[in-house]
Amino acid sequence: MPLYSYRAVDRRGRKSRGRADAGNLLDLESRLRRRGLELIDGQPWRASPLWHGARLPRRELIQLCFHLEQLTRAGVPLVDGLTDLRDSIEETRVRALIASLIESVEGGRTLSQAMAAHPRDFSPVVISLIRAGEHSGTLPDILHTLGETQKWEDELAAQTRKALLYPAFVAIVTLAATAFLMLYLVPPLKQFVLNMGHTLPMHTRVLFFLADAVGRYGAIAGALLLLGALTIRLALARNAAARTRADALLLRLPRLGELLRKLALARFASTFAVLYGAGIPITDALRLGGETIGNRAIRAALTRASQQIGEGSSLSLALQSATLFPPLVIRMLRIGEATGTLEHALHNIHYFYSRDVRESVDKMQQLLEPVLTVLLGALLGWVMLSVLGPVYDIISQLKL
Repeated sequence: MPLYSYRAVDRRGRKSRGRADAGNLLDLESRLRRRGLELIDGQPWRASPLWHGARLPRRELIQLCFHLEQLTRAGVPLVDGLTDLRDSIEETRVRALIASLIESVEGGRTLSQAMAAHPRDFSPVVISLIRAGEHSGTLPDILHTLGETQKWEDELAAQTRKALLYPAFVAIVTLAATAFLMLYLVPPLKQFVLNMGHTLPMHTRVLFFLADAVGRYGAIAGALLLLGALTIRLALARNAAARTRADALLLRLPRLGELLRKLALARFASTFAVLYGAGIPITDALRLGGETIGNRAIRAALTRASQQIGEGSSLSLALQSATLFPPLVIRMLRIGEATGTLEHALHNIHYFYSRDVRESVDKMQQLLEPVLTVLLGALLGWVMLSVLGPVYDIISQLKL
């Protein structure tokens, strides 16, 4: 069924834009009318090769889970709950997405099937959890667990952004200050110092050389760096093996690599605990949990662990051979398997990694702030010493 882009207006006179599946314009008009919208105009939508669509914001997914959990616990029908949620949302795209879910559920699909029609907005983990809740009759509990998991990931992302915000700001200021000094401050001072006719110290000559290089080749070097970055990005996007090797290389970086590993494993431990607790088989939980990890090297290791479990290996042995988790985590898994409390052990691992990631982010932030501040001060001090040092020497000689 083709996809149409449309403009429509609701009963309150608010205009909205969106996309919807329809057989033709008449079918599109009928579908929109069932959503409480009147079609203004529409046309077949053709995606640009560079268009990938926007994902459903995590905050909106949290709101969706919380809203549906409360209503389903109260016995409110799913369609009515989705309708109330649609009417309470102002953002046009999210309203259109909820309206599409309503239409699919009204057409006889389950909520998980309706979500599966929007893979850009709902991940396989979300769809699998919703499906498990529908089959087991525990949809409110699954929605609550899913919402809490999304809240944790949102807090983790916010904490990570906070930790990287200051270093990024200092780095930008340092680069801007360096460019300004090399392009606008050092060249006139260079001519002034050279006209004095004195022998320049080595650090002053190095500064003048760098200033000349930045002035002559800075734009070319910047363009080449940008072109190289784009080329590497395209190459990694098209070559899965190269992306895996690049991700493995990131994990070997000092401090940053360890933090990236902990972030990935914390997200995996959280997702895997939720999936296993929902009754999803271990092999499927490993596969889905691996999809939530951005690092392909870790995902490949989890895929191999899933294959070993499918061949009869235990979870603890499979993860131990993957060399991803420390011995303490493997021991916790082994005890959980032996005592039949694997779900409890998985939640303990999630807590272990959540705390470890939080402490690592704090330590990294505490380390980066003074280091970058010292680097910025050292750079400015070097420039001032290189430029003003010869001037001060000449003035001292004049006094004598």
